Amino acid sequence: MSVAAETVRLERRGAVAAITIDRPEARNALTGEMRAELLGIFERLADDPDLRVVTLRGAGGKTFISGADIKEFAARRSAADVVAQARRDEQLYQAIERLPAPVIAVIEGYAIGGGLMLAAICDLRICTSDSRFGVTSAKSLGNCLSPGMYARLAALIGAGRLKELLILSELIPAETAREWGLVTEVVERADLDARVDALCEQLSGHAPLTMWAAKESVRRLVAGHPDEEDILERVHASEDFHEGVDAFLEKRAPRWRNR
Repeated sequence: MSVAAETVRLERRGAVAAITIDRPEARNALTGEMRAELLGIFERLADDPDLRVVTLRGAGGKTFISGADIKEFAARRSAADVVAQARRDEQLYQAIERLPAPVIAVIEGYAIGGGLMLAAICDLRICTSDSRFGVTSAKSLGNCLSPGMYARLAALIGAGRLKELLILSELIPAETAREWGLVTEVVERADLDARVDALCEQLSGHAPLTMWAAKESVRRLVAGHPDEEDILERVHASEDFHEGVDAFLEKRAPRWRNR
């Protein structure tokens, strides 16, 4: 087993896939190998018709993901190297966005830089009340975000908030992140696991194609490709849609089959 496979763990619990970045001694920083492993996991999950929800979290309770391993930056100082890595990161971001099932970022402690980017790519973000968020590049590394992330973050929190986040380069607390729309929900640490389990159970009972349509439509909107006719056709021609109508008329719970 590779080091990446040991530090990027995947567990399956019924319809839920739980991904854990297990490198707490390095604040769950991602090496290039780990990012490739994470990409492979999301690509494999995309072909699983029984999948309903994915959770992504960091081990150790102190940091969600701290972003890229800074030690690797020292070996990749040229602009060409940085652009090549940005393209690989974009592959990972798109794999998360294109995954049919919703992805929940489970955040304990800090979500900074690339870790915040990964959280923002997820569909829902739940964090502990002591969590902190930020992109401190302006006062630390002097780097910048990959181009696609500016549009994604601006769509999430607005252009003004985004400039405040990036230019001031300060960490914001959990409640501020919730007010901005950067996180979906804030809970106490003692309640986190139970709330995540309840959320996964709730989403596991939802119509999978409807959730996919929401994800894919928003992805296209943010990317500037709002054409949605194929989404409409796929959902309304599906067995699940007919099952939903029948179940409603028969006053029973629908049985979703993701087809």
